[in-house]
Amino acid sequence: MRVCRTWNRWCCDKHLWTKINVSRCKSITPLMLSGIIRRQPIMLDLSWTNISKKQLSWLINRLPGLRVLILSGCSWAAVSALCTSSCPLLRSLDLQWVEGLRDTQIKDLLSPPTDNRPGQMDTRSKLRNVLDLRLSGLDITDVSLRLIIKNMPLLKHLDLSYLCNRITDQSLSYFKRCASICRIDLRFCKQVSRQACERFIAEMSVSVSFGLKEEKLLQKLS
Repeated sequence: MRVCRTWNRWCCDKHLWTKINVSRCKSITPLMLSGIIRRQPIMLDLSWTNISKKQLSWLINRLPGLRVLILSGCSWAAVSALCTSSCPLLRSLDLQWVEGLRDTQIKDLLSPPTDNRPGQMDTRSKLRNVLDLRLSGLDITDVSLRLIIKNMPLLKHLDLSYLCNRITDQSLSYFKRCASICRIDLRFCKQVSRQACERFIAEMSVSVSFGLKEEKLLQKLS
């Protein structure tokens, strides 16, 4: 990119930058944000960074083609930028270990944006196209799962493993209404039993075959 202006322009072709990873970067600077916008990635990894809500809002408002967003370890203050109408229609969202993300915040994420411009009539969640959702390590309950299944009809993969200790056996009954689900990771969820997983498999066998790939890891059989 330093050879000349022409090479610099060629090297910023978005086809060369479909994935950008700035995870664990100690400081997200304006120069970095401008560089990301210039490259228009499809996948962006901002995990374990100190990105602010203002910075994330500025980014997502200028990345209409973004489909995969990783925000593991960030703060809810920053992640709340996804509650706006400028949030792109993501296909994969990683919110593992987000500080301060609980049931109330899940509800805010899945609710229709409150900042719609006059004339906008779309009352659906901006996260309605998500296929892959990762929520490991969050202090959420079955309430959040009901909202997720209601507002993410295309959801295929859901990761609730590791310290989602308030998720219970009851949550499995909600997935019977989720026609697209293929993988449910409940490993290390203390209040989810193997017996409940086996009941779910038996009840779903009438229409869809599931199996236990590992302890409390439910996967659709091909």
